[in-house]
Amino acid sequence: MAVATAGRRTAFRSRLGRKIQDNLMAYAFMAGGIACFALFSWYPLVRGVILSFQQINFVTDPYWVGAENFTAIFDDPLFFTAWKNTLVFTGLALIFGFFVPLALSILINEMRHLKGFFRVAVYLPVMLPPIVGVLLFRYFYDPGFGLFNTILRGVGLPESQWTQSSSTAMISLVLVSTWANLGGATLMYLAALQSIPGDLYEAAELDGASAWRRLRHVTLPQLRFIMLVLLLLQIIATMQVFIEPYQLTGTSNPDTVTVMVLIYRYAFTVNQDFGMAAAMSVLLFVVLAIFSAIYLRVTRDRD
Repeated sequence: MAVATAGRRTAFRSRLGRKIQDNLMAYAFMAGGIACFALFSWYPLVRGVILSFQQINFVTDPYWVGAENFTAIFDDPLFFTAWKNTLVFTGLALIFGFFVPLALSILINEMRHLKGFFRVAVYLPVMLPPIVGVLLFRYFYDPGFGLFNTILRGVGLPESQWTQSSSTAMISLVLVSTWANLGGATLMYLAALQSIPGDLYEAAELDGASAWRRLRHVTLPQLRFIMLVLLLLQIIATMQVFIEPYQLTGTSNPDTVTVMVLIYRYAFTVNQDFGMAAAMSVLLFVVLAIFSAIYLRVTRDRD
């Protein structure tokens, strides 16, 4: 009996030793990736939360102020304006940036010729640095000699002030963002479309389904998962819009100031207080985290 017990203990220790060796080897391979995440993702996140409770400008010594940074940003008259502009931009960007890539991908997928050319053409803006695309549209929007007003004059239509008018400034920013980013979403939709089994379309055609019914009952249900994922990613991305308003309308235009622009103002221009900027960043992170959690819960329950 004692011999059998000792044998089981020896076998258990042997299995445990092999398991520990396997885990150590796995963690050794993961060490590089974990170090990169810790240094460039987790540490800045924790450091940002700490900064949000400090008065700091990286010139003088920082000191703790508690929740004063959050109180200060709530008292800022631009706080609610920035959130309103950000939500308006996100809504308009989803109207164009979510449905336009879907429509383009379906159109390109139905083409018999030049499909490869249009895939490249749609993706070209994504390969440009974002600042290049924004500067290109700055020339297009120029109220004097810009391309868009030149075209309007040529066809006898009234000119527009584009980014300099409160009625068209936000939609002008949305058009730039949509043009610059629709290529990636379009290619993702194309990949998903090409993975839909052709038997489903053949069965629908045999049942006499029109093109609209095939789109509604075959294509869109098969794209549901990728549509939900891209919707979440696009909302998170558009809520952090910065380059377009910063370059086209500046940081002091109340019609286009967004949350990220306000963070920039706190850190580098008006306040020069990284504590307030960090507090605004933490608030944005919390809002997006809550929205993501609710969104994932709702979509999971539907599945």
